[in-house]
Amino acid sequence: MIKFIIKRVLYMIPTLIGISILSFFIIQLPPGDYLTSQIAGMEEQGQTIDTATLDALRARYGLNQPFIVQYWKWISAIVFRGDFGESFEWKRPVTDMIWGRLGLTFVLSFITLLFIWIIAFPVGIYSAVKKYSIGDYIFTFFGFIGLAIPNFLFALTLMYFAFSKLGQSVGGLFSPNFQEAPWSWAKFVDLMQHIWIPMIVLGMAGTANLIRTMRANLMDELKKPYVVTARAKGLSESGLLIKYPVRVALNPFISTVGWILPNLVSGSTVVSIVLNLPTTGPLLLRALQAQDMYLAGAFILMLSTLTVIGTLLSDILLALADPRIRFS
Repeated sequence: MIKFIIKRVLYMIPTLIGISILSFFIIQLPPGDYLTSQIAGMEEQGQTIDTATLDALRARYGLNQPFIVQYWKWISAIVFRGDFGESFEWKRPVTDMIWGRLGLTFVLSFITLLFIWIIAFPVGIYSAVKKYSIGDYIFTFFGFIGLAIPNFLFALTLMYFAFSKLGQSVGGLFSPNFQEAPWSWAKFVDLMQHIWIPMIVLGMAGTANLIRTMRANLMDELKKPYVVTARAKGLSESGLLIKYPVRVALNPFISTVGWILPNLVSGSTVVSIVLNLPTTGPLLLRALQAQDMYLAGAFILMLSTLTVIGTLLSDILLALADPRIRFS
């Protein structure tokens, strides 16, 4: 396993270099740059800017330099100093802006993941063992509903229900009086009172998908000869399920590690905008719209890095959990 991990880590280096170059290139594909967007906004308000000032600003931000020079300044600062640059729009270090939102994004993603696993695991097992029963049909129906309803529409519905029926303030993760307050037990309780709406919205589609996947995988495993042999040896049905087929059918749950880490950065952007969540997704979208290349580039690079790391972790965990998987 050590040899496998070392080999994969070495492969990650050229992969991340290629991803960083491609990401920086894609950010600059739209016509113009950050200053172009700013000038367009000023012209809409009747303001003008002279050519000399524009050239001075381009030189200040380094936008007049060739692509390779801009890329090298950006990536060398990250590698050697851990400096992701300064946001053009916010005039603040990119690192401060990212870490300021990443904590809440992690909490929301972790709670959503627990919600998905706690529901999908037992329901998927029940649907496979009791296939074509009334309960299976009911869970299948709700699973299709969960996959069919857009997350943003479900978010709006839950917000209306929480406000009109429960009298709860909706939008964001905190009540207005706790927005800027320092952390305390009261603020934590307020967070828990608000986090259930985005948790259900973000977890609905993932739960429905994993239930269907768990059901299909477990149904396939229950038909295999090793299950029949274990049952013939007198193993109890519950012991048989947990020891053999369920363990193998857990692969989809383990493989979700590959997308959990990058999801910390993306943060389901559309839902975050609808619910006004202070997560990383809306900030990434705004950076892309404003062509704030250092802020957007840092997000995309972090997203890609976490995807590669998550894939490595899921491969290792799958090999440990399923004896049929070998590193060779």
